[in-house]
Amino acid sequence: MDLQDQLKNLFPEHEPEETGIPLEEKSDIWLQDEPIICKYEKRKGKPITILEGYNGAESDFKKLAKELKTKLSVGGSFKNGQIIIQGDYRDKIMVMLKEKGFSVKRVGG
Repeated sequence: MDLQDQLKNLFPEHEPEETGIPLEEKSDIWLQDEPIICKYEKRKGKPITILEGYNGAESDFKKLAKELKTKLSVGGSFKNGQIIIQGDYRDKIMVMLKEKGFSVKRVGG
């Protein structure tokens, strides 16, 4: 017996309402056909994750960079058409990008 069944037993005359919230959030970032390259490097002995190969608008890529940094709670930057994230977060970034609808290619390591 799940929560919905329990609520129906407690309140049999209640009619559930539509919340109006879409189940899937639509991305305002342009999705491309080619995969985004996700690679790992060490610079000055510290690990970084680099995303490159996005051919949409630069402002969309900057939004994506900000969103990734916020969700991962890490530092990073956007330079020369690349997103640079501090630390090795390739797996988490690839999962997040695939959920958004991007195709991602892992390079290196």
